[in-house]
Amino acid sequence: MPDSILTEQPTVLDRRTGPYGEVVLRRHGDLLQIIANGTFLMDTSDGRSERLLIDAALAELPPERPAPSVLIGGLGVGFSLAHAAADPRWGRITVIERERAVIDWHLDGPLRPLSADALADPRTEIVEADLVRHLHETSRSYDALCLDIDNGPDWTVTEDNDSLYSPAGLAACRARLTPGGVLAVWSAQPSANFEGTLRNAGFRSVRTEEIPVVRGVPDVVHLAVRAA
Repeated sequence: MPDSILTEQPTVLDRRTGPYGEVVLRRHGDLLQIIANGTFLMDTSDGRSERLLIDAALAELPPERPAPSVLIGGLGVGFSLAHAAADPRWGRITVIERERAVIDWHLDGPLRPLSADALADPRTEIVEADLVRHLHETSRSYDALCLDIDNGPDWTVTEDNDSLYSPAGLAACRARLTPGGVLAVWSAQPSANFEGTLRNAGFRSVRTEEIPVVRGVPDVVHLAVRAA
């Protein structure tokens, strides 16, 4: 990591208060960072785990399934969306993002260079909505759900997100998946308890892929398949 990133003070580019609290976009050296309610969420430093979220879900789907649809929960800095749109094998790409500020930062703000091509892709649709509410209310089905809306099942930034990882939230995920569809959930740390919750919610082929990080515990992607 460049020394400038370690020594420079971050510069706030935008700060907004919405129905879920405060969300901030700031620049720290060469990085753009998203902070929610004072807690670091993500930055533009890497993106390996966000790309794995997409690739692992696609790899788990039957190869004969044509143009599978994917719901990406959380726009973030755009790594997952950009990676999905760069792969012609995906069909419809729906992104659910509840923070208007994050959408604006991609449409005409500092994050636009990361997602402009993906947003221009005719397969892409951005929906401004709360993910948990969308899962309960929509009648759409998807071949893959790739969810990255918080720091994971054991460490949520906003209390509203807790319900996604609960039995009721996972039942809603399962209901939105096509038979044989894949649920992929990003987390900032492994969670053996969450694997058990997935199995109890009726998912099979539950497993966890780890992504080593420079310091601390690895990022992970929890994978599970809805029975056909």
